[in-house]
Amino acid sequence: MASPTTALNQILAVRDGVREDTRRGVTELHREVVKAPRLSGIARTYEKINDAEPDLPSESTRVQLVAADILRQICTKLARLFDVTAAMDWTNQIAKADIVVDGEALARDVPATYLLFLAKQLEDVETIVRKLPVLDPSETWTWNEAAGAWAAEPVKTTRTTKVPRNHVLAAATDKHAAQVQMYTEDVIVGYWRTTKFSGAMQADQVDRLIERLTKLSDAVKFARERANMTEVIDPKPGAALLGYLLTDLR
Repeated sequence: MASPTTALNQILAVRDGVREDTRRGVTELHREVVKAPRLSGIARTYEKINDAEPDLPSESTRVQLVAADILRQICTKLARLFDVTAAMDWTNQIAKADIVVDGEALARDVPATYLLFLAKQLEDVETIVRKLPVLDPSETWTWNEAAGAWAAEPVKTTRTTKVPRNHVLAAATDKHAAQVQMYTEDVIVGYWRTTKFSGAMQADQVDRLIERLTKLSDAVKFARERANMTEVIDPKPGAALLGYLLTDLR
């Protein structure tokens, strides 16, 4: 299976195929071994008592399947899967690489299995970061220590109240009273000073986070590639483990 020059990435490349081939082959063999008629045979001969009776032909049915043989075939297929998985797991114990960003090792001797985990986690973090709320670009924001949030420039607005007024349509005469129409007038009585606060992030901060995440994700991928170049350890335990099961099997 694995030669002294086989690298971990080569084992990873064939693992899924071996797993599927084994599953399919073992399933087919198992279906065969549970078919009772093919496991059964018979040999029958006729011996007459009276010579005057006719001779009858012998009957026989051969056994088509031997359960032990099927089990040996199953174990042969499983042994390959055992060996491929062992080579991968044994090698994963020593497959390591540094995570390097901009020439600096952020983490050293990181196991290949952890690098795989880390790559998926960083994908999830990037999804979160890309959906972070950002500050409204139409406002000017400064950090407010007291509020612990971003504050926009204060906006001054007026507060008004309605004051009744009289409009004389016609002056009073000795014969008629004055004709007056009442109306209301909005009069400024004060001012509102409004400051908006926000816990959103600056757009350029989010951009920098995405840039760093991209660098970190790339560094993890490169580290995985280096770790996966580790020379494979090939213990081949399959034959010994399954051979123990088949001891004295007939």
